[in-house]
Amino acid sequence: MKKNTTYNFQQTQKIGENLAKQILKQNLGNIATVLGLQGELGAGKTTFLQGFAKGLGIKEKVNSPTFVIMKKFKIPTSSLKLQASSFNFFYHIDCYRLNKPEEILDLGFREIILNPENIVAIEWPEKIKKIMLKNAIVIKFKRSKESFDSTQGENKRELTMDK
Repeated sequence: MKKNTTYNFQQTQKIGENLAKQILKQNLGNIATVLGLQGELGAGKTTFLQGFAKGLGIKEKVNSPTFVIMKKFKIPTSSLKLQASSFNFFYHIDCYRLNKPEEILDLGFREIILNPENIVAIEWPEKIKKIMLKNAIVIKFKRSKESFDSTQGENKRELTMDK
């Protein structure tokens, strides 16, 4: 378990960017690389994924897919050559609006997570707990009790990564 504390959105994004670069250096497994991002609204999940996408070399704007549920991004070949990686797509899924876990299956979720060339980030994975991969990298986001730290001038977040 790894714990990080950030004091502004840039630091949260940087942690995401660094994790993406680490993942690109890994060999493909038998299934997709899956991240599960847990935390209350405003805890920093989407901010983290903006940095994560940057680390993958994605130039498109990344915002929460709360209303569309899922967004798909092509991982640029230029990023992959630098890392000697074979990843192809990054999926950003937000399960906040799902009523039943099975609803995610209508979006081709099983095929997405079974493809080792995919990297999948899932916000609110607890909503699809019985479908979620057991070997996902779980990242918990928590706003600190003293969320506003006047010495740092921004909001304090704690990110805990399992795996």
